Amino acid sequence: MTLDSAAWIIHIKGLVQGVGFRPFVYRMALQNHIKGWVENSNEGVTIHVEGILPQQELFLKNLKQQAPQAAIISEISVSETAPKNYLSFKIRQSHNFSDAITEVSPDIAVCPECLLDMKKQPHRIGYPFINCTNCGPRFTIIRDLPYDRDHTTMEPFEMCPVCRNEYNTILDRRFHAQPIACKSCGPKYSFLIHEDNELMIKQIPENRAAQELAEYIDSGRIVALKGLGGYHLVCDANNEDAVKSLRLRKNREGKPLAVMAGSIANVKKHFTITNIEENSLSSWRRPIVLLTEGKPFSASVNNGMKTTGVLLPYMPLHYQLFEHLKTDAIVLTSGNISDEPVTISDAEAIMKLGRVADVVVRYNREIHNRADDSVVFIASGTERMLRRSRSFVPSPIALNQQTEGIFAAGAELVNTFAIGKENQVILSQHIGDLKNAETMIFYEESFQRFSKLFRFQPTLVACDSHPDYLSSQFARSLGIETMEIQHHHAHIASCMAEHGLDEKVIGVAFDGTGYGDDGTIWGGEFLLCDLIDYERSYYFDPVPLPGGDKVTHEPWRTAVSYLYKYFGKKIFEDPLDLLKIIEPEHLELLLQAIDMDINCPVSSGAGRLFDAVAALSGVCTHSSFHAEAPMRLEAVMAANCRGKYVFDIEGSKIVFWKLFYLLMKDLHAKVAVSEISAKFHNTMVVLILTVVKKMRLETGINKIVLSGGSFQNRYLLEKSEELLKEAGFSVFTNRKAPSNDGGIALGQMAIASKRRAMKLID
Repeated sequence: MTLDSAAWIIHIKGLVQGVGFRPFVYRMALQNHIKGWVENSNEGVTIHVEGILPQQELFLKNLKQQAPQAAIISEISVSETAPKNYLSFKIRQSHNFSDAITEVSPDIAVCPECLLDMKKQPHRIGYPFINCTNCGPRFTIIRDLPYDRDHTTMEPFEMCPVCRNEYNTILDRRFHAQPIACKSCGPKYSFLIHEDNELMIKQIPENRAAQELAEYIDSGRIVALKGLGGYHLVCDANNEDAVKSLRLRKNREGKPLAVMAGSIANVKKHFTITNIEENSLSSWRRPIVLLTEGKPFSASVNNGMKTTGVLLPYMPLHYQLFEHLKTDAIVLTSGNISDEPVTISDAEAIMKLGRVADVVVRYNREIHNRADDSVVFIASGTERMLRRSRSFVPSPIALNQQTEGIFAAGAELVNTFAIGKENQVILSQHIGDLKNAETMIFYEESFQRFSKLFRFQPTLVACDSHPDYLSSQFARSLGIETMEIQHHHAHIASCMAEHGLDEKVIGVAFDGTGYGDDGTIWGGEFLLCDLIDYERSYYFDPVPLPGGDKVTHEPWRTAVSYLYKYFGKKIFEDPLDLLKIIEPEHLELLLQAIDMDINCPVSSGAGRLFDAVAALSGVCTHSSFHAEAPMRLEAVMAANCRGKYVFDIEGSKIVFWKLFYLLMKDLHAKVAVSEISAKFHNTMVVLILTVVKKMRLETGINKIVLSGGSFQNRYLLEKSEELLKEAGFSVFTNRKAPSNDGGIALGQMAIASKRRAMKLID
């Protein structure tokens, strides 16, 4: 070593495994004439570098600026070390040092280089499982760390000599690409076709698989197709009969279906999209992106909604398929029945999806970690998460607090859970509705798998305060210290955690259901809170929900309850259209149930208010899926309508009798439903602005946090942000985690870690 030489140890943490990071480091070392070594461990990547100081400084700069696209460096530490006088630079074997973990890469959409190889490399021409260090399956196939082939579901596939040579050639793009494969040694697709009412295996030549699949889809048939994180049900998105048949067989009457378009050009044939929407669609994560009011596909794809979920190809087979399809788009919806988890087992696909699909297309590599497609939408020029799963999970979210050992159990609907490692929150993939037995099994299985993969041992559990949530019951069953956290406090804390807020804020939490401190259902809440505690400052005037959970499927019940509360029984002598769908005897029994408090839990939920307005205006009296009524109410809203209704603030309660009075007056005057919807939405925006202004005067606090499922409503979110900012507020909203209950676990983690740090655990 010369006088201007140095030896460093560089430790790198973040998403640096499974993304081609070590070969990248090797290439940077060669370019900068650096000697030493790089190795993976479950703690991250460690590099020993020796060389002339300016070259080492340039090497370090290159590491930060030229890392692979899917790599995320969260921390780099550099320390001097004794020189070893290495003669070359090498990649060392992976090591497992401790219970600390590095990040696990999410699945990455196939890269352009691999798509080109699929047409040129002799051993991979037409091969639909092509991948490299820059793309391919990751989280869905990993069983353990460190990320090596024998810790993945590729372990049964022995590499052929050609793949082995690529795997061991340092400058090859497939150097240590764990899922590396080709036609000779990798997974293969097989077809099961309905013949004589039975599924029969049909041998398809490998180079005809995509063409055969395209022929089935173009002929109007339904296909169960194995994807990265689970099966999909597929049909022609422009074939109304096929889409209707898929809905009928899957028992998915009204919920919109996702559509895969073959290219951005095809998307633009149907939608006018922004640059941000195009970037989301084209990113390596390939989420479903909700696009608005485009030239429709089959009418049954979105069933009258103003948005359609669209995504681009992310597996090699998807690209091959669109080379042969006559249609420009396919329905690509989760392969499950009703509310069950997406199917990953081939045997289960044959048993369950074989009754839905005409053809089952499987491959012989196991999916270890189930992962639905992620869903995002763009609001106020920012990507927002609706469902966080494939290609986002298990990338962590950083907190300012120590989270080690905390398990956050999440909510009941659209559940995710979270585990704490150091100062990170690792959110699970989308789990679903835990009231479904199969989903609860998936939840428990995923908790065990995350615990093993991330060397997690819970020492504290955070759960929802609702006594009957299955997630909370599971949390308590672990037999360790448990902290109960109020649902809407967790909503606000989830957004605070994303933005690094640790102070008093005004929290606006709007959703359908959350267990309140007084034993009633909350959901239209204005909270004064921090990460430790909260005060309920203002809230929606509570109403009884006749029939309990039935109101979510029959929104007309909540409309009747509001009318009865504000106008008494005489209102039902009014010739409202809503009353025409209710038998007089049924109505009388409903009112008696309210009077006698029989199965009529009291709710202040914003979601229930949206339900009531949707039902009263005739937009949605019966709901076939979660939040259908508010979604349809938003879908019919007139553009550029500035009208609004009126509300009162009585003490801490926000009262709506004037709103309903004026709304019914509009109905009698035959005002268009689109205008009624717009006036209602404008009222909600003005309500938020009015109440938080009042709270600012009372507290001096200027930071506003908006969270909860109601803020999935694009208009409510964008208009509220706009007016609040115009009024001088600092506004914070969910981006990395969903504002719906899929983000609750993040909020629970933030609150639990803060309370633990302040030693406020009971």
